[in-house]
Amino acid sequence: MNNKNTAADDITARAAAKHLIERYYHQLTEGCGNEACTNEACGSSPGFQRMDNNAAAIKALELYKNNAKLCDPHPSKKGASSAFPENSAKGAHNFSACSNGKMNHKDLQPTREDFRDLNYLTEEKVYEILSLCSETEDYSPLIRVIGRVFSSAESLVQSFHKAKQHTKEELKSLQAKDEDKDEDEKETASGSSTAMEVEPEASASSADGPSHGENNVQKLGPVEVSVDIEAVRRVYDRLLSNEKIEAAFLNALVYLSPNVECDLTYHNVYAADPNYLNVFIIVMENSNLHSPEYLEIALPQFCKAMSKLPLPALAKLARLWSQYSADQIRRLVETFQQLITYTVISNEFSSDNLVNEDDGVVAATKCLKIVYYANVLGGDLDMGHNEEEDDEPIPESSELTLQELLGEERRNKKGPRVDPLETELGIRTSDCRKPLIPFEEFVNEPLNDVLEMDKDYTFFKVETESKFSFMTCPFILNAVTKNLGLYYDNRIRMYSERRITALYSLVQGQQLNPYLRLKVRRDHIIDDALVRLEMIAMENPADLKKQLYVEFEGEQGVDEGGVSKEFFQLVVEEIFNRDIGMFTYDESTKLFWFNPSSFENEGQFTLIGIVLGLAIYNNCILDVHFPMVVYRKLMGKKGTFRDLADSHPVLYQSLKDLLEYEGNVEEDMMITFQISQTDLFGNPLMYDLKEGGDKIPVTNENRKDFVALYAEYMLNKSVEKQFKAFRRGFHMVTNESPLKYLFRPEEIELLICGSRNLDFQALEESTEYDGGYNKDSCIIKDFWETVHSFGQEQKRLFLQFTTGTDRAPVGGLGKLKMIIAKNGPDSDRLPTSHTCFNVLLLPEYSTKEKLRERLLKAITYAKGFGML
Repeated sequence: MNNKNTAADDITARAAAKHLIERYYHQLTEGCGNEACTNEACGSSPGFQRMDNNAAAIKALELYKNNAKLCDPHPSKKGASSAFPENSAKGAHNFSACSNGKMNHKDLQPTREDFRDLNYLTEEKVYEILSLCSETEDYSPLIRVIGRVFSSAESLVQSFHKAKQHTKEELKSLQAKDEDKDEDEKETASGSSTAMEVEPEASASSADGPSHGENNVQKLGPVEVSVDIEAVRRVYDRLLSNEKIEAAFLNALVYLSPNVECDLTYHNVYAADPNYLNVFIIVMENSNLHSPEYLEIALPQFCKAMSKLPLPALAKLARLWSQYSADQIRRLVETFQQLITYTVISNEFSSDNLVNEDDGVVAATKCLKIVYYANVLGGDLDMGHNEEEDDEPIPESSELTLQELLGEERRNKKGPRVDPLETELGIRTSDCRKPLIPFEEFVNEPLNDVLEMDKDYTFFKVETESKFSFMTCPFILNAVTKNLGLYYDNRIRMYSERRITALYSLVQGQQLNPYLRLKVRRDHIIDDALVRLEMIAMENPADLKKQLYVEFEGEQGVDEGGVSKEFFQLVVEEIFNRDIGMFTYDESTKLFWFNPSSFENEGQFTLIGIVLGLAIYNNCILDVHFPMVVYRKLMGKKGTFRDLADSHPVLYQSLKDLLEYEGNVEEDMMITFQISQTDLFGNPLMYDLKEGGDKIPVTNENRKDFVALYAEYMLNKSVEKQFKAFRRGFHMVTNESPLKYLFRPEEIELLICGSRNLDFQALEESTEYDGGYNKDSCIIKDFWETVHSFGQEQKRLFLQFTTGTDRAPVGGLGKLKMIIAKNGPDSDRLPTSHTCFNVLLLPEYSTKEKLRERLLKAITYAKGFGML
């Protein structure tokens, strides 16, 4: 606290010095207005030699150092000699005392009428008034000034401006003149002359912006605003500790917000004056905005006003905030999240009282979107390395003509929507390797709990201005909620395809299948699926968006989801069989990668892409294990050196060692821009990373280029044919889905493969029982005690045995809905399962020990016994 006061006192002293130097400058350039002035250092003196601004700036500093005489302002010049009407000659006679920390406040105290004329603030002016108020212990003058300035948009726009930029020549002169001063005096002088000196083009976040944003600033350029953000922060830091003054900020914001909202809604003020953005910059620096006092009225109203900003202003604000530090971004996030959470838990939202209709929550969410994109922009960006779009567009459905005849237009036929702010900023979430703060901090769980997703999805599709959809702000939704939105989209599309098929049948008189029907043989499942899906993809890709209906030849049964699930399991198991050679397998990471030497045709890779798309579309989890770069590539990003860390960890470490090697790379390693790969038979294949690569040595100077080209070859060029076919199959199913809009790459993996986080307590709570068992049965209690005692690997085996995958669905094991059914009395039979329906058939074993022994044997040797 003492340090704070000392710093503030220093600023107060510098403020007084600044005013004096400013007055000397005006005295030299404009004079005091008295034609009979006898002061030789005054422009009004008859013998005064006129000087240019540069010379006047230097002379003003000399006069300040020598404590020279200051003229009393002539009546005709009052108010013109300084930006502050209270600057009078009396201040000069007391400067010596001020610089010693003993300012005579009575001599400097302005009248209350003067304060009434003060319509904008600077940091120095705030501290000066605060100092006067502290002397008398009466803070009402400062409270009135804050109330007046902070309740007026016009006043805030003019407040806390950065000092005016001066010429380079003047800056050099001032620096040369001031060389002999110590550091403290330099600091005083640098903050002293408003007309003479400024901070050199400091961006709004120079104090906040650590090295994290350096590359981004180079790409995007620093955002220039007229407000001095650091000064605003210091003012808040000093004033918010006083409760009476803090109340003034609160009350002022209540008055300010409706007027700002009106200005933005009806008067287009930002187009007339871009500095209007200063209002939001200044207010959002108040670190108390998330306190309870603001949450009731002040902050909701201000968020409504901010949400009315035009798109260019929102983008500028996002760019500005992107230069803030992670802590500053987190403070902004917490401000809006507090309002959303407070409103949600304070109200009873339901299907009759939708949270979508609460103006405060909607406005805060829209404001949070600005911070979200700032978080992306300020993070670790990879703006380049984008995958090229498929050369051949995915063919349109032949049913489009019928839809047009029926007066219906296929929605989103050009793909899913893109957020307008994202377009304005020229950024995608997938461009961000690592945000300033984790994306998870933008998710609001209380909001997700009360959101009626069926209604929200309807608003999302209709896109009316009167109804807000939280799906337009997917960052605030958790994976479970977004998956539900995707489920509605998929189901409605399936229903739409069935309806169109029925109408088509009426028009054409043909009997068409309303489902995507696949009839396959178990021992030829890949060939049958490939032929059928290829025919559908060529003839009518829209059929892929129908509900999947699988039939195994020679087997009776109705596909209510279980048969489809088994189909996916068998296809995945067959395609990822290492003997086929479509994918390579890394024993250390247990992940698959595309085999560049594979003999399989592109159709096979298209099939696995379709299967992944269909699994998402039909809400099935697949037992596939890809590195994250695959999902990034599906979202349109190329693989880079950093992606080798999980896809090719050994190679990554070798290249990393090469980059960090401190010796002579060329002499010690003797490697060139030609690399060697092996085919399926172990034969070496040579590839030149550059033309004539075998003759280009890798050196300390070009090793970064070598590493980048190596990664480009391994992750992109060598598997280009295979991956393009794979991606094409995936997009055949998902091209019209909001998948890309809603989910980040790591969430796509969660949709396809499920979660690695296994909460067996949640599984126990959601499990149902059949055949005579219930949760209180002795064997059921013994069963759960046994399962909870398993190690992590045994738990994964149990899940694999029961459900066909060792991962949890989106939302965790609580969403699994497992059934444990009685399978006869005590016997030596092993437990069995129907993985299609997540059913475990459990005999009523006589002892807990026997239960454990039989269960472990079943889950450990299940595949060998053919139980799956």
